[in-house]
Amino acid sequence: MRATPMRRRRHEEEEESAFVSMTDMTVGFLFIVILLLAFFASQYNPSEMVPRPEYEQVLNERDALAVELKRLQQRIAQLETERDTAIAARERADKEIVKLKTRIAKLEAELERLKKPNPLEAYINSSMEARRRILQQLRDHIALDFPDLQLMLSEESLRFQGEGLFKRGEYTLLPDRLRLVQVLADRLHEILPCYTLGDDARFDTNCNSGFALIEAVQIEGHTDSDGDDMANLVLSTNRATTTFRAMTTHQVKLLNYRNFQQQPVLSVAGYGRMRPIASNDTVEHKASNRRIDLRIIMHVPRDTDEIDKVRDALLIGSRMNPQ
Repeated sequence: MRATPMRRRRHEEEEESAFVSMTDMTVGFLFIVILLLAFFASQYNPSEMVPRPEYEQVLNERDALAVELKRLQQRIAQLETERDTAIAARERADKEIVKLKTRIAKLEAELERLKKPNPLEAYINSSMEARRRILQQLRDHIALDFPDLQLMLSEESLRFQGEGLFKRGEYTLLPDRLRLVQVLADRLHEILPCYTLGDDARFDTNCNSGFALIEAVQIEGHTDSDGDDMANLVLSTNRATTTFRAMTTHQVKLLNYRNFQQQPVLSVAGYGRMRPIASNDTVEHKASNRRIDLRIIMHVPRDTDEIDKVRDALLIGSRMNPQ
């Protein structure tokens, strides 16, 4: 019975010892918690806390800046696209400029070429001027000897108008006009040697510096509108032939002058009423249309190479037929 109280006391002591241990642990834990709280409290600084309105303002500014950043990024992308487009346009423009400069250079070269006289055109112009001088010489010489004769100078021919050579409706030369035709033949014989080829040609640069060459000296007959057309054609041809015969009979060497094709330069043609120089409504106009034309046709080279051939032919003729 005595052992039982002893056991009870020992049990109570053990329980008390266990309670003390738990209490110590609890106190120790609380002490640690207090230390931690004290540490965090020591780290707390009220001045470092951001007020909510200020925080929200900063947040709004951040969001606004983010929007602006996005806008600027889009703008940069747009500008880069525009830059690339501008660069491509500039490259195309540069290429076009190169093409235009090349074209301009070609046009300038063409202008320079056009400024230089075309050899063929210059030769033809010189030949036309030579013809004008020949016709003027013929007119002036004949006008001195026959002042009453109606003479008219055109671009290509010397015209003997009116009733100067033939009676109306006839093709026989008037006796007092035969001398006129003979003088015309003599003047042609003086001029033609410098502008033709053949055995009697006498080319000289003093009288023909442009190397002009006569293709044909054509005696042309013309009538007015009176009478039958065929009869007028025959009459005009007969008048031209009569004039031709009178000239070559008086100055036979006229038949010796040749053109570039070695054909006689002197020839005849009759046109009847087909080539009037005035209307046939008055007596005066009809008289103008009844005429003999001495037409001079100059040789026109096909190209510049033929110009050289013409010059060579004239020079060779001058050496073969020295004056």
